[in-house]
This record gives sequence, C-alpha cells and structure tokens, in this order.
Amino acid sequence: MQEICNPVLSGFHPDPSILRVGDWYYLATSTFEWFPGVRIHRSRDLVHWELTAAPLNRISQLNLEGVPISGGVWAPCLSYAQGTYYLIYTDVKVHSSSFRDTHNYLVTSKSIEGSWSDPVFLNSSGFDPSLFHDADGRKWLVNMKSDFRAGKNTFHGIVLQEYSTTKPGLVGPIYEIYRTAPGEIAEGPHLYQKDGYYYLMLAVGGTGLEHGVRLARAKCLLGPYEEDPSGDMLTSRYDATLPLQKAGHGSLVQTQTGEWYLAHLAARPIPANGRCPLGRETCLQKVEWNAEGWLRLTSGGITPQMRVPAPALPAAPPAAVPVRDDFDAPVLNPHFQSLRVPLGEDQLSLSERPGFLRLKGGESLFSWHRQSLVARRQQAFSYQAETYVEFSPDDYTQMAGLICLYDTMNYYYLCVTWDEQLGKVVKIMAAQNAKCTEPVGAGIPLPNILGCRLRARVSRTALQFFYATDEANWKQIGPRLDASTLSDEYCQKGCFTGAFVGLCCQDLSGCGKPADFDYFEYREMDDSSENPD
Repeated sequence: MQEICNPVLSGFHPDPSILRVGDWYYLATSTFEWFPGVRIHRSRDLVHWELTAAPLNRISQLNLEGVPISGGVWAPCLSYAQGTYYLIYTDVKVHSSSFRDTHNYLVTSKSIEGSWSDPVFLNSSGFDPSLFHDADGRKWLVNMKSDFRAGKNTFHGIVLQEYSTTKPGLVGPIYEIYRTAPGEIAEGPHLYQKDGYYYLMLAVGGTGLEHGVRLARAKCLLGPYEEDPSGDMLTSRYDATLPLQKAGHGSLVQTQTGEWYLAHLAARPIPANGRCPLGRETCLQKVEWNAEGWLRLTSGGITPQMRVPAPALPAAPPAAVPVRDDFDAPVLNPHFQSLRVPLGEDQLSLSERPGFLRLKGGESLFSWHRQSLVARRQQAFSYQAETYVEFSPDDYTQMAGLICLYDTMNYYYLCVTWDEQLGKVVKIMAAQNAKCTEPVGAGIPLPNILGCRLRARVSRTALQFFYATDEANWKQIGPRLDASTLSDEYCQKGCFTGAFVGLCCQDLSGCGKPADFDYFEYREMDDSSENPD
C-alpha cells in the first residue's frame, strides 16, 4: 500500500490550497516576493507531485516592484466551477505595521496551465481570500478583515460578500460571519458545504509555532457559526519534539473514492537550533468526519504525521526533475524564479550566447526593484549547487556568481569581482539582517582566468563554498558558514519565506556588464553522505 511521505512539497511552499478536478489533484501555494506569482503542482495519487503552472506570469497580472520583504503574493485559493478555474490571491504592499495594504484579485482560466486572465480587483479589507461556490450556483468571497486601530485586534474577523461573474466583481452587502476573540488570530478562511452545514475552516494562532486548524459550522451561510467544541483539529503547538512544527492553514479535498485529505503547511526545524531554512512546506493528512459531524485526523489526536495512508489510487510518479540545467532550452527552467519582476532581454538572455544563461548586471542585492537574479528553492537540508561562470569585471562595482539567500538582507554570495590591487578575484559577500561582511577579505586572485567554477555545499547548518579554475581541482574558500541564518527564525520579525540558491549579476555602475553561466546543478544529498568533489 502506498504512503504519503510528508512534506509532499518540500522547501518554501506555504499556504496550500488543494483542488480535485476529475482525476487530477492540484496544490496552489504562496510565492510572496518571488516572480512568477503562485505555484501550482499536480498529482494523480496525492503521493507524487510535479510543478505544472505559474499562473501570474505577466506584469499586467502582478507587479511586485518595490514590495517589501515577505510582501507580494499571499495565500492563493484555487477553485473550479462550470469549466472554469478560479484563482484568488492577495498582493501585499504593506504588512509590517498596524496598517496593511492588502489588495485581493481574481484571475480565471479554462485550463490549469493557462493562459490566465488579467486580474479582477475584489477588495483590500484584509488578506487570505477564498472563493466559495455554493450549491445554488452563487459565489461568495470570504476573507479575514484587518483592524489598524489602537487597542483593537488586528485580526478583526471574517467577512463574506457575493461575487458576480457578470459584473465581474463583488456585489451586495458585506456580512461579518465570524468575530475573532480578543488576543486571538484567525485567518486563512475556507468555506465548505456538507450534510446540511456550512463549514468555516480557519488558520488560527498565527503562522509560527502556535499555528493550528479550527472549524466552525452553521446551518445558514451567514451564520451564526458555532466552533468545534474540541478546539483545534490540527496543531503542533503542544509538542516541541514533533518533526513537523507550525502545522496550520488547512484546505480540504475529497477523492474519487470518497476519502478525505487535509492539505496544510508545516515546517521542519533543525534540532540543533530550532531554525527552519526550508521554510513552511506543504503536507497532507488523512481525515474523516466523526458521528457529530466534525473533522478529525484518521490517525487520532491532533498532531501532524510524517507518514499517512495514501488513497486507493494507482501510483503515478512523474518524470524526475534533472539535476543539471545546461541552459539549452529557449525559455528558463520553471523551477527558477526572479525577485519581484520578470527579467526581460535587458536583464536575462538565453539566445545571445546559445547554451549559456546571460545575466546583465543589475541593481544591488539589497534592491526591492530590479535585480538580475534567478534562484530555485532549497528543498533538502543537505544539497550541493554548482555553476560555471565567465565574467570579466573591470571595477569593484561589478559582481557575478552563486548565491544562497533568504531575502535581500540575508544571504551568502560566492562571486567573481574586481579589486584594484589584486585584479580579478573570487570572494565571499555575506549579510545577516543587513549587516554585511566579507569572510575572505578582498578575495583570491584569478589571473588570466576567463571562467571559474563555483560550488556551494550545505549540510544542515553548515555552508562551505568552493571554487575551481579547471574541471577537477576544487579548492575550499572561506570558513564554514552558518546556513541556518537563512530562515524565518533568524531573520527579522515578519519574515516567512525560505532559503533559495541561484545565480546573479550586479553592475552598480549602471553599465549592465554581463555574466555568462554555462550550467547550474542542484543535487540533494543525504545528511550522512559524503558529497563528491
């Protein structure tokens, strides 16, 4: 019998929204400041998943230039009705104060792969919106409502308003269907209809270690809603030893065979320090409805399980994702994302030098606007990433190389650059909560060297960089660095994404000096394995 091994989407894949259409299952997850916005994975068996779409891939749908760290796309909701896919999302412009600028939009498509429509603006009253398709054919937007006033609960409550497909947009009165108790947090609302009840699923306790999933229900859509008398049906908050922490933000699906599963986010701390560099990941739990009509884990209790019985469906593993990308395709590998904006030919080209990814020097790593950077998620505690770069800087303002990063204020960067005394060098630049250091000083000279190989090797908390001027002779550079700083727990309050690894190029003179990358490798390692040189 198959088992679901959690997480089903490893690395930074938070706020899952799960949907079944026919024999396919889909998971939509948040992307925050990374572009394109929203990632959709698909599966036929709930065990094996593959990336299938990135719906918000045009500036007309999503412009994140200037959004703050951990702003951008929050908590998408994916639904389907009458041959149309609906995707709701929040574009967060401000979130780190009493005021929140959170704009909610809807896009649609006849196919999950797209092309998806330009967005319909919905409201800005809060975040985590979802669309409920009632049995009578009407559609309703539900979202949490924010309150900025002094002495008030920032998480005011849950509101409901009808959505009109003919307008298109929200119509009619706004109903408050759930008021959050003083001092509590309730967000991530989803509505479901079953056996004469409307069920309101909520993410409670905040998205950290106190996170959980709670249900309330009512006979009428507008309430009143009564809470599950047993409290949270899923949480990790009472047991710090669980491998899956921060469990919450649930979304429900029923299989073709009548089984029920709950998608939720969770995080896996490194025991040595409690940090979670992989970010909030997507997990699945098998659930059932008890005699009183409340949702329960089939495993018993309320804690998330690492291994879960899979549904009675044939196994359907997808093709493996290649370890190496030689940049021979006409478009960028979809596992790469950029920060905030898509990279046009003025910043990225796969055609100017066939077989190479050309990045043209952009703004600094601290920029919230236009960086020449592409990266993929770290999806294992231990991995090795490698590239070959040809770059000819003639000033210290020009840099290119391999980067391990959490956000614009937290990264480790192995780069080729220029020093007035040494000439062309390879060096390390690092930032921890915006405090910058250079662990090997001015760097190591690369005289008469056109290209250089760069490697990052991560083993849980340890990051070691290497470089080579030929194919065989790798040399260690710099000290062992603390990779666990690339995590929510280390970074400033209000950050909740995950670690990435990728390629970038800066030219702070504004001349756009290009760097050519011949390949990129990302190879996951067993924690106990000895990584190859």
